[in-house]
Amino acid sequence: MATIMSLSESPDAPNDRPDALELSARIRRGELSAQEALQQALARCDAVNPRVQAVNSDLRTYAQGRVDQINGSLAPFAGVPFLLKDLGMDLAGYPTSQGNARLAEHPATQTDAVVRRWEQAGLVIFGKTKVPELGLKAITEPTAFGPTRNPWNLDHTPGGSSGGAAAAVAVGIVPVAAAADGGGSIRIPAAYCGLFGLKPSRGRVSCAPQFDELWEGAVSTHVISRSVRDSAALLDVISGAEPGDPFVVAPPARCYAEEVHPPAARLRIALSTASPIGGEVDAAWSRAAADCAALLQSLGHRVEWVDPVGDGMQLARDYLTMYFGQVDAQLRYWKQRGVSASAFETDTQALALIGRGLPAGEYALSRARWNAPMRALGELFSRSDLYLTPTCAQPPARIGELATPDWQRAVLGALLRFGLGGVLRRSGMVERLAFENLHRTPFTQLANLTGTPAMSVPWDLDAGGLPLGVQFVAQWGREDLLLQVASELEQAHPWAHRRPPIFAA
Repeated sequence: MATIMSLSESPDAPNDRPDALELSARIRRGELSAQEALQQALARCDAVNPRVQAVNSDLRTYAQGRVDQINGSLAPFAGVPFLLKDLGMDLAGYPTSQGNARLAEHPATQTDAVVRRWEQAGLVIFGKTKVPELGLKAITEPTAFGPTRNPWNLDHTPGGSSGGAAAAVAVGIVPVAAAADGGGSIRIPAAYCGLFGLKPSRGRVSCAPQFDELWEGAVSTHVISRSVRDSAALLDVISGAEPGDPFVVAPPARCYAEEVHPPAARLRIALSTASPIGGEVDAAWSRAAADCAALLQSLGHRVEWVDPVGDGMQLARDYLTMYFGQVDAQLRYWKQRGVSASAFETDTQALALIGRGLPAGEYALSRARWNAPMRALGELFSRSDLYLTPTCAQPPARIGELATPDWQRAVLGALLRFGLGGVLRRSGMVERLAFENLHRTPFTQLANLTGTPAMSVPWDLDAGGLPLGVQFVAQWGREDLLLQVASELEQAHPWAHRRPPIFAA
């Protein structure tokens, strides 16, 4: 496997970037204590977070209580500092803001299963990372808390919705951070920040106890990491059903940590760089996927150019139908708990208003159409092992670039005040804005609607010094194959040596 770091560097230097497994090994060897590891992470956070605004919730007091229990632990990540995503990852007694100030006033009453498993593995939670409101955007600029900035260029977004997680890892606060993906929210920030991000198969990681599935099964939880082996080992930690889950996914044949090696067989890889919804793909992002394919071909794999899988426009429409409906459901949920719709951003209220006007039959028919891309992808996998695309179609936007224009916000506000959901939907304004955003990131939703595993692998930097990433999609349940290919690329085209300019500051 590629070298993650130089062990000769000072353990407390910001340029010394051990991955989580190496950091845990140092703690077990007595080279530093769990307390010292936590203090280093807190010091780094205090030094750089004012500039990148990645960490949104300070849980250092909670962490101090936890770290005292770590000494002598044989857990695989014992003593490694860790950050939760401030969305869908409840820790009892502490709020999950979901990017909203009012929701930050509501402490969670129970700890989610995935958080419990992370803690059982020895991770020390000391904060939560910033998200867009309700995780609804591929940028992280919540009105309540301000934007998170990309460590590679502070004028740009790190992506979303796990933008805070990616920024925190890229800037060296933690080696790995919690993330979740309902339309690209692990893979997009990973690509924009030069990191590795794997979205597991539907059902691989439990949503218990709050949910059976999130967003009709489109959402998967995992991490954003620097190294492939951290992602693999942490997938071992969090995989598996909880009591009451709707179905139990068969465990892998071997631990994922044992899959961190190049694939034994030569693979058939389908390559597409055209946008599935017909938009422009930036030349650097297209070239990254093509160059990655050429490298894999030189390593003995077979690559075939293909058209985008299925009807991309229909998939986008059906994704947005689910998206609108789920936003309405979330605002209804919070209204039942005393938080009115007016507590949310205008954009969020507009999305919910469109969702409120969706007939149940239309929603059900749209959900049934998810079968079409599943079958199309299944047909592709009958002759290919992996589907390779750019992770994104465009580089990360500048901070504020994708904000709703003031005049549109004023129109939306007026329509909301009078409850004119039908007028709003017929105007097409919100749908157009949503599609404009999808044009930047059109490749990732396929894996969410089909429930298949997908990953973004760091590739290079563009001419402006911003990271590029490539996406691989595998058959359902084949996270092992993704990890093997990622490991091969990590050796052949390493990325761990790349650090954002903020490290030199």
